[in-house]
Amino acid sequence: PIDRFLESRLASEACSVNGEADRPTLIRRLSFALTGLPPTPAEVDAFVADTSGDAYEKVVDRLMQSPHHGEEMARHWLDAARYADTHGLHLDNERQMWAYRDWVVKAFNANVPFDRFTVEQLAGDLLPDATRDQKTATGFCRCNVTTSEGGSINDELLFRYAVDRTATMTNTWMGLTGQCAVCHDHKFDPVSQREFYSLYAFFNSAADPGFDGNRVDTAPTIQLPTAEQEKRLAELDAVLPGLTKSLDAAVAAVTYVDPATVEPKPEPTRTETVWLDDEFPPAAAVQHSGGEPTKWVVGSSPAEVLSGQRSLERAAVGVGQDFYQSGAAPIALAANAEIFANVWLDPANPPKAVMVQFHTSGWSHRAVWGDPAAIPFGEPGKPTRFHAGPLPKPGAWARLAVPAAKLGLTPDSKTTGKITGFALTQADGRVRWDLVGTVAVDDPAANPTKSFVAWWKERTGKDVKQLTDVPEPLRNLVKQGPEKTTKPADVERIRRHWLTKAWADRPEVVSKAATELEKTQKSRDDLDKAIVKTFVFSDMPTMRESFVMLRGAYDKKGESVERSTPAFLPALPIVEGIPLTRLDLANWLVSDEHPLTPRVAANRLWQQFFGMGLVKTSDDFGLQGEPPSHPELLDWLAAEYRDGWDTRRIARLIVTSRAFRRSAGVNPEQLARDPENRLLARGPRIRLDAEQIRDNALALSGLLVPTIGGKGVRPYQPDNIWEPVGFAGSNTQKYSRDTGEALYRRSLYTFLKRTAPPPFMANFDAPNREQFCGRRERSNTPLQALQLMNDVQHVEAARALAQRSIAAAPDDAGRITAIFRTVLARSPEPAEAAVIAEALAGHRGRYKADPEAARKAISHGESKPLADLPADELAAWTLVANMMLNLDETLTRN
Repeated sequence: PIDRFLESRLASEACSVNGEADRPTLIRRLSFALTGLPPTPAEVDAFVADTSGDAYEKVVDRLMQSPHHGEEMARHWLDAARYADTHGLHLDNERQMWAYRDWVVKAFNANVPFDRFTVEQLAGDLLPDATRDQKTATGFCRCNVTTSEGGSINDELLFRYAVDRTATMTNTWMGLTGQCAVCHDHKFDPVSQREFYSLYAFFNSAADPGFDGNRVDTAPTIQLPTAEQEKRLAELDAVLPGLTKSLDAAVAAVTYVDPATVEPKPEPTRTETVWLDDEFPPAAAVQHSGGEPTKWVVGSSPAEVLSGQRSLERAAVGVGQDFYQSGAAPIALAANAEIFANVWLDPANPPKAVMVQFHTSGWSHRAVWGDPAAIPFGEPGKPTRFHAGPLPKPGAWARLAVPAAKLGLTPDSKTTGKITGFALTQADGRVRWDLVGTVAVDDPAANPTKSFVAWWKERTGKDVKQLTDVPEPLRNLVKQGPEKTTKPADVERIRRHWLTKAWADRPEVVSKAATELEKTQKSRDDLDKAIVKTFVFSDMPTMRESFVMLRGAYDKKGESVERSTPAFLPALPIVEGIPLTRLDLANWLVSDEHPLTPRVAANRLWQQFFGMGLVKTSDDFGLQGEPPSHPELLDWLAAEYRDGWDTRRIARLIVTSRAFRRSAGVNPEQLARDPENRLLARGPRIRLDAEQIRDNALALSGLLVPTIGGKGVRPYQPDNIWEPVGFAGSNTQKYSRDTGEALYRRSLYTFLKRTAPPPFMANFDAPNREQFCGRRERSNTPLQALQLMNDVQHVEAARALAQRSIAAAPDDAGRITAIFRTVLARSPEPAEAAVIAEALAGHRGRYKADPEAARKAISHGESKPLADLPADELAAWTLVANMMLNLDETLTRN
């Protein structure tokens, strides 16, 4: 039937018609059309040898069953869906929604009927008992560009997101430029401004926020655990109640008397802990700077050693120090600790200043005695450089002391509660150090680790953000203090937290039960965080009211509108009192009465296989678009498609037509009469798309990793592509290239940053996915040649292809034939083989004379050249392979 429609017009136009293309050309054309990948020589040979009448149909069916068919089909759909891996504006941070991309691939591989494919993407969340897959499908509506830029206005962002989603829906399913009616009635098509906002109302109650928070998982999202993760979660969830019960029983058995509530109160005790005396702490990785190595003085006179057998001595010009920041066990601070160090200053060579520094998450805690500017570490007047006093008198041991809190060191802080190293520093002079440590006076009645009253008093009135040692549900109660938090149940919850987490003297049974519960809960939380999330679309509980926005301004509300559809299209059934939903809208789009959806969808499939739709302006079916070249054929295809919405069946009809199988050769008469091949007298001849060009090179070289699905990967890319547009604080500020198999995945899985899309895609006209794209242009620029001849991925692929060709035959003639058959699915003509042989001889001569150039030529990329091949020979064949990969015939679906 397709050919009947086409040939009737060809006959009326008296246009000459080409015959069928040769078989190698046919299978190559078909393989790229259905999988985006080239056929192997074995597949070409098998097709050529099969003389049965259904040989071509068997190849079609085989390719449609390939998992790579879904990838190729998905590539085109993702342009319409504006799928990308980042938010798109300002910081352009990463968003985790690659599960939606994988859902699209899976849907095409399963040949999900297009009506279901439509409904699940627009309203999968509204289906009865919606599955995870159906909710994941609604990621289509979350692919729009978002931002969290300061100065933006939340209401404006919500408005723009709803406009984008509405416009994308009208573009994708109806081929209408609905966005033209945002500010006024459409100038050409029968869509009024009111009708646009009636469609907009379906998307105006979205639950996602205006500001995306620069998050990887901006709500609403769902988790997509693997079967193993789901099983482990269930196991942990089953264990947690029992552990909680055991802890509650242990706490209930505790008899605790708060020392702050008894009379007379317990006497304070003084505890001294020494960190340095004769040695740094055990296993400390001691380092030094400024002069000689770390030196210990052994002696018996008071000037030499204060305590033990030796003291630490350093003579410095400028800043010198002995220190460690790793190796030793972390040092825990007690509450209200005072840090001390004993020093002896040489009267003949005194320092300008001495400093004690402490390392926690960094070197951010310092006390200095003497000239505070002599040691330029930290910020004056802050805990990073606290001035603790003048230098002591030289010639005698002196004890320096400073409260730990003055240096920002507190025992209850996650970042400063443990000291992982310290430094003894000086500016000039000769200094000896001995007995460094801490003194803590423990008053049980005032110690927050001994007294619940003291602990709560210390936290009363603090900002909730400071109460990091308190679970979030309790923070407001703790902040209010015991005077306002008086409900027995609330007090008991806070007391239970203190007894299990903060009480220093808790019994072993409580400590053990609390540790076990905490450990299991952490395992559960870590597993929960590791589970993949994906953006989904859902509505707010209460529907927002929608208005005609005057002149398209977000804050200029005109008349109120209800959800409805344009009057020129079939009416959407309305039941009084029941508001319409996105599910109603989706079902309306694929209803039997809707005239646009099947035509637009069938035309897009035709465009995918022929390079141009029956309606050339596939993104505009309105009055400004081009009329169909074959209206009856488009109507027939639409009707066939709507009858079951079987995408694979329509694709099969197209690629098995005589029109698709014709030779693409063109004679002067055809070129003059029909330069764009609108009459389809010859077969389609189009340059490969960006992704196909890269995937073709990887496949021909044997480097392609065919793994399907997963997080976006970051292959080779020229330096400094992300950085000029990257903001400080963005997690896509700098490009970090992947390694290993990730470098050789299909281009569909390349991480796509909207503000700096992959150059190999941008150079070959792939969209940046900021908005709907229903039709890619095809340009021809010098950058494209530069990329194909010099890009690391292509040069590396050329070397790998050269290695395959060398291994295929023992002589040059056989290798030239092998490389032709691999790249072009045919053997070379004698003249072509002569050109290749001549080029090969020239390259051999060059690299024989310049071994270093040969080594450089084969060193590109992460994969390694075969060690048993001479560098000059492999380099020569690499340039031959590079030339083959750059042929017009290679880059064209001919």
